[in-house]
Amino acid sequence: MALQSWVASAAGDTDFPIQNLPYGVFDDGSGARLGVAIGDMILDVVRVDHGLDTALFAHTEWNAVMEAGPKVWASLRARLTALLSDETHRSMVEPCLVSRQGVQLLMPFRVTEYTDFYASKHHAFNVGTMFRGADKALPPNWLSIPIGYNGRASSVVVSGTPVTRPWGQIKGAGDDLPSFGRSGRFDLELELGAIVGQPSSGMISVQKADDMIFGYVLLNDWSARDIQAWEYQPLGPFQAKATATTISPWIVTKEALEPFRTATPTRVRPLLPYLREPGPMLYDIELEVALAPESKSETVISRTNYKEMYYSAAQQLCHHTTSGCSMRVGDLLGSGTISGPGRNSYGSLLELSWGGKAPLTLDTGERRSFLEDGDTLVLRGAAKGEGFRIGFGECAGRILSAVELPAWANEEGN
Repeated sequence: MALQSWVASAAGDTDFPIQNLPYGVFDDGSGARLGVAIGDMILDVVRVDHGLDTALFAHTEWNAVMEAGPKVWASLRARLTALLSDETHRSMVEPCLVSRQGVQLLMPFRVTEYTDFYASKHHAFNVGTMFRGADKALPPNWLSIPIGYNGRASSVVVSGTPVTRPWGQIKGAGDDLPSFGRSGRFDLELELGAIVGQPSSGMISVQKADDMIFGYVLLNDWSARDIQAWEYQPLGPFQAKATATTISPWIVTKEALEPFRTATPTRVRPLLPYLREPGPMLYDIELEVALAPESKSETVISRTNYKEMYYSAAQQLCHHTTSGCSMRVGDLLGSGTISGPGRNSYGSLLELSWGGKAPLTLDTGERRSFLEDGDTLVLRGAAKGEGFRIGFGECAGRILSAVELPAWANEEGN
């Protein structure tokens, strides 16, 4: 952990020290290509002598490298670490560095399919308490099974992409029938996304699932709570979750997070044997959510930690395969909202405002129950070591007003 880089900005206050080396895709005006973040620079992997088949890097996404397998992952990481830490390589590598300032960061991988889970006990208990009362907060199956739903891969966007407020069917508390309108209870969900780097065929173990995970990103599962409340029974989330899912632009590899492994919480009741973990499968990653009204400073509205999760990504991936469902390179698994035990550690505005009954007061003096047009949400996260941190960068999105509907959308007889 005392390893240092000759890149000056990779020391001190940075998300991207030599111990991290996350993977992304950038465009500095010369076209999109693969890059590795180091301090405030990006190493152009296409130009550097990485010692591997150049065809793996002749893409604008990291899927080919993922598909090449764990031996290639390990070889690449070892080579990059050597190039960026050994002063003898400096003259060769320095011309391949590009400043992060002013470059466009793009989607780091092609999302094949997307599944989102509901795996934080604190979050599930809070939401259940709001709608069913504390004595029936957790569904009977929750303590035995990682609950999830299949989302839209087409909805996944990279940090910085604006998010447009959705329209949908909404039913008021005293209404017999729904109306069609703009979502007024638009929300965030603080999550971590696990990226599947190897395909599966048939059921796999928790250990095998862990071996298949390439890396992690921050993830915001934008949610329209008023649309969700009307549509979710009996089959679960649908259009309420289809507006957008924002991810951070840098893939933090599983290898970079190894020193921060930690165990899942003590089980309320034993899991079935296939879901039991062979070792620690969570990570100690500190997380925060900040909200900035339009043209105003941000307020940090929540701080929590990924180690609060009840089910790990490896358990979620294992369970996903129990039916024989094949997993593919580039599949994205959302952790589910990450909430801690206290109000200032909740991972959604639904919880932070307790369904709108206890609005938050921001540092600007404004109040929020749910998101307003012009608001920018920023997720941040880092695993902190002695003298360094493994950061994810920012996962940000700004809310735009709902589009104008075509006239026919509310006309009778359409």
